[in-house]
This record gives sequence, structure tokens and C-alpha cells, in this order.
Amino acid sequence: MGRVLAFLGLWSKCASGIKSVLVQILSELPYPVTLSLAWIRTNGHSEELCLASDSRLSGGRSWDCCPKIIELPRKDCAIVFAGDTNDAYPLMIQMVNTVLMYPPSMDRAMDIEDLRGHIIRVFNDMREQIFDLPAGKLAPEPSQSLFIFAGFSYRRLKFRIWTFHFDPSIRAFTFRPSTFWGGDTGSKCVAFAGEGTEEAKNRLITLLRERGKIGLGGLEMEPLEILRDMIREGKHRTIGGPIQLVKVYKHANTVPFGIKWKIGEKERICVNGRPLLDYEAPRYPILDPDTMLITHIYTKSMPEL
Repeated sequence: MGRVLAFLGLWSKCASGIKSVLVQILSELPYPVTLSLAWIRTNGHSEELCLASDSRLSGGRSWDCCPKIIELPRKDCAIVFAGDTNDAYPLMIQMVNTVLMYPPSMDRAMDIEDLRGHIIRVFNDMREQIFDLPAGKLAPEPSQSLFIFAGFSYRRLKFRIWTFHFDPSIRAFTFRPSTFWGGDTGSKCVAFAGEGTEEAKNRLITLLRERGKIGLGGLEMEPLEILRDMIREGKHRTIGGPIQLVKVYKHANTVPFGIKWKIGEKERICVNGRPLLDYEAPRYPILDPDTMLITHIYTKSMPEL
């Protein structure tokens, strides 16, 4: 509180020109962005794992077509981030490289529970390589990036979801597992990360209560409905753009989904957050986020060169 009061006192003494510069600097500082989530979807007698997010990157501007979910090349898991992209993108790209270079990881002989620990160690070692800090800084600032890593464990024969976060007390990345809801006779498991997390949780509980599912059964596409509505309402400046969705199946395959989304006045199909060009035909399923119905598009004409 003392720091806030000191800042306000300094602010009151600043000339208008200096204030405008400070506003510009503060607007470009990293802050929690994105709403990302993962959940186990119950589909009849089977289960599938879903990862979803919005597509907006912020920080001095907004860009609504940016990928936030990465499928690992071993195809039984994926990762989605929220927060500061300065850390998130390098860490996620090296995560993919780590899987590619080690055969037991690539061919899934290494279970995702072991891969999880390896990824955390890689993240923390990469943090050790940061140098050339601003004057007076002895260590880099705590990372503001969050990750949800999820996939199918062949060892336990079930889906697993973990949130990777930076713990300032140990100055390192660590993880926490997502578990099934306590006091619920069903099989609900969901993780949220980023801005609006508490609001999203409360809205999900309210929706399940309205549908009579609060104490039993699993989750279907309710978490995606919450994400869809929060994007469209526009209450959170850092949450926006098309939905991104990737599913992980027990047969060790990941599948990204195209999403029907209104861009301007036109409905377009978006994959990994990017609106496809008119002639692009994704080989992926296409989801309508309002009806939750799935369609496919197999061929379109290439433009004349």
C-alpha cells in the first residue's frame, strides 16, 4: 500500500507530457492475458481431453489470431499458455524441440508423467540462461507465464492435467495437478489459467447448477460455452478473438478443431486462432460454438496464380 501511495504522490507532481509517456510505458508492460482451460469431457461412455483458449495477444496492441495451444509431436498431449508471451513462446518451442530430439519421448516410451518432470527441468534450466539484466537486477523477474499441460497417461490409463506456474519462493517453475471435484459423485475435472479465472469458475458452477449437473455426471462442452461467452461479452480487454480447441484421445492422437467464428460481418472458419483464407480447406473437424455441431470440409479451389 505504501508503494501505491508513493506512486500516486509522484504522479500528481508529473507534468502532462511525462504522464503521457508513463501511460504508454505502463500500457506495454506484460500482464496476465488470455483465458485458457483444459477439461475431461464425458462423451457417452467414453472420455476425451479438451484444451481451449482465446486468440488475443495484448501489450500496446491487440492481435486476435495468435496460436496459444501447441500439440506435442508425440501426439498424446498438448500445452496451452496464458500470461507473458516473452517467456511462453520460447519455452513452448524448446519444449517441442526437447520431445523431437529424444526417441523415448517421441515414440511415447516415456509416459507423460515422466515427460512432465523433464519439461519442468528444461524450463528452469532455460531460466538460468537469462543474463544482461537491467542495472541493479541480480535475477530475472518472476515469470508471469502459466501453462496447462495435459494428455493421456498410458501408465495410469487415464487423462492427466497439470498447471505449470512459477513459484517466487523457490524461484522456479513447478506444477500442480488438477483433480476431480470434491463432494461431487460425477467425474468433473477442469483447469483454468489466465485472466478471468475466478469468474469463469463461478460461471461454470452456475451453468451446471442450472442444468442439474452440479452434483453428478461429467463435463461436456460447458467450459467451452463459458469461454465463448466471455470472449463475446468483451468485458476483459485481454480476452478476445476466435476460440482455439484441441482434443486429445485415448488412442494417442491430438486433433485441432476449426471453429466457426464471426470476423467483422462475415462468418469464417478459424484454426489455431487464425481465420482461414477463402480457398483453404482444413482436414480437421469444424465446430459451431453455438450449436456444438461438427461438420467437415474436404476440398476447396485454389486461387489462380
